Amino acid sequence: MIPVQPRSPEVYLNLNVRGMGPSATLAINERSRQLQDEGKAVCRLGLGQSPFPVPEHVRESLARNAHQKDYLAVKGLPALRSAIVDWVRRTEGLDYAPANVLVGPGTKELMFLVQLVYYGDLVIPTPSWVSYAPQASIIGRPIKWLRTRPTTGLGVEPDALEELCAQDPDRPRLLILNSPSNPTGLAYTAEQLQGVAEVLRKYRVLALSDEIYSGTHFDDAHVSLARYYPEGTIISNGLSKWCGAGGWRLGFFVFPSTLAWLADAMAAVASETFTSTSAPLQHAAVSAFEDRPEMREYLDHSRRILAELAGHAYRTLSAAGAVLSPASGGFYLFPRFEAHRARLEARGIADGDTLCARMLDEIGVATLPGSSFGRPPSELSLRLAYVDFDGDTALEHARDEVIDEAFVRRYCPRVTDGIERMAEWAAG
Repeated sequence: MIPVQPRSPEVYLNLNVRGMGPSATLAINERSRQLQDEGKAVCRLGLGQSPFPVPEHVRESLARNAHQKDYLAVKGLPALRSAIVDWVRRTEGLDYAPANVLVGPGTKELMFLVQLVYYGDLVIPTPSWVSYAPQASIIGRPIKWLRTRPTTGLGVEPDALEELCAQDPDRPRLLILNSPSNPTGLAYTAEQLQGVAEVLRKYRVLALSDEIYSGTHFDDAHVSLARYYPEGTIISNGLSKWCGAGGWRLGFFVFPSTLAWLADAMAAVASETFTSTSAPLQHAAVSAFEDRPEMREYLDHSRRILAELAGHAYRTLSAAGAVLSPASGGFYLFPRFEAHRARLEARGIADGDTLCARMLDEIGVATLPGSSFGRPPSELSLRLAYVDFDGDTALEHARDEVIDEAFVRRYCPRVTDGIERMAEWAAG
């Protein structure tokens, strides 16, 4: 009898995912960890994970609720949904119904679901967060990149949005507007949002207001797009950035009553995919949205530390010839080194990927190229995240010390040193 030779299964990958690699932010985190395991010193300015601990009262709430084991409602724990709408009313002055809140395992999953459920083009500015466009590609949605101007912070502008929508006025579209922004640090003003809202309303464009960094606005002056376009805006937020709980994977969408049909459709799909979000985490999260003195203190100190780091990085890189906008919130800056192109090309560096790769190899500073965020590959731009420091220690000393440049040099030395090495390397 002739033995049958085993054959490997045929490769039948969905065409939408063929050639797709891991998220750029997660990939740079793994590469940085690998280099550190090899004994190399790395300043990790690639992954934008909050350096601060989850507030103590929220951690205590999780411990008290560790026994919670039941499946919860698909849309989320009723007490949590009520706490979220109370929080939105308190911070934005907007009223929503708890029935129109959808809690999920991180906003990333919910953003994927909304693109799956809503049939329309994805509209995003260049640059934008690394996962918006890949999610649309996985689902097979067309992606429309909005032109932006470096002089105004690389954000969504009414004239660019008008130009795009006027080409096909009745086409369904989903605009994602992120404020404060990853990767630029831009936070939109009320005036800017009003201008964008006028165009959105004119063309009936659905808007997803990604406000995951709202609590990190340096001046505690975050403004939601929903204030000016309430009938067509979904608010997206969660615990990962302003509450230091990225690994908890808890996010939420808040829908106006005019979009209840979309909330219900997403919940139906959620019931067939993730079912419901972790019960202990949902019970614990209720305390994060309560108006507590300790939470206000936590946010105040966190914002002031981040603002000082952003200011130090902006001054240092600007002095070295980089072009960038000052940040108003979040963890990021987006410098462009075109002024040094001739000098960098003489060193064999002619694009953003090479710029970041050489910077990591030669001075141990990990960043991400602008091409990961939708910028042209040839552009000498990158995103840096100023979060590689011990947030527990920094918060502890923030209670009693002045938060100034000396403070961040003392308690955030990897970030300040990495920024200074980057500036010297790029200009050298």
